[in-house]
Amino acid sequence: MPRRPKYKTFWDGVLVVDKPVGVTSMDVVRRVRHSAGFCKTGHAGTLDPLASGVLVCCLGRATSLIDGLMAGEKRYDASVDLSAFTTTDDAEGERREVVVSEPPTREQIESACAGLTGTIMQRPPAYSAVHVDGQRAYAMARKGEAVELEARPVLVHSIEVVRYAYPELELRVACGKGVYIRSLARDLGASLGTGGSLSGLRRTAVMPFGMQQAVSWERCALPIGQADLIGLEALREMMG
Repeated sequence: MPRRPKYKTFWDGVLVVDKPVGVTSMDVVRRVRHSAGFCKTGHAGTLDPLASGVLVCCLGRATSLIDGLMAGEKRYDASVDLSAFTTTDDAEGERREVVVSEPPTREQIESACAGLTGTIMQRPPAYSAVHVDGQRAYAMARKGEAVELEARPVLVHSIEVVRYAYPELELRVACGKGVYIRSLARDLGASLGTGGSLSGLRRTAVMPFGMQQAVSWERCALPIGQADLIGLEALREMMG
C-alpha cells in the first residue's frame, strides 16, 4: 500500500475557490492540497455538495486563521421552494407536498423573513454533520433512526426577497457562523403555512473574500504556488 505523502508547508496564504455543484468541500481541499505539493490545507466553512460558490482554502500557516475566518459574515443567494418540505430540508430529500388555498403575498414573506433575522434559535437539519451521542446526525438519519437536534442561537444579519413567483422564491442572506440556510427555508415555510425547502444555494462571500477573488475548480487542478495565494500580511490587513 503506497505511503501517504507528509504535509509540507512551502506556501502560506489563502486560495479562494468557486466550488461547483456536485463537489464536496473536502474534494476541493484535496485538489488544492495536491496541486500545492501536499502543502497543509484546510477550509473555512463547509458548503454542501448541492451548493456552489466561495470556499476559502487556507494553506500552510494560514490554517491557524481558519477559526477567525469562519467567525466572519457569510453571504448567500438562496432559492426556496414553498410547495414542499423535505426530509433533508433541500432538494435531495423525500418531498412532502403542501397545498395552500392562497399563496402568501410578497409582503407576508418579507414580514416572515424579518422574524427570522437577528439572533434567533435555529434547529439544524436532521441530515447535518452535528454530533449526537458521538455520531453524525446524518449517519443516524440515513439508518432511519430518529434524530432530535436542539435549537441553538445563531445570528442572521439580513434576508432580502430578490424575486418571488409562487412557489419559487429567491433570497439574499447575510449571516454569521453556524447558520443553516436549509433550516431558514424550512422555518420560513412553517411560518408562512406553506412548504419550505432549499432548491439552490450559492455562497457569494465569506468576508472579507468574495467571488471577485475566486478561482475556478478547473484552475485548482493546475500547480499552485505562493504567487497564486493571498499572503499572510495581506490577510491580516484584510481581517483587521
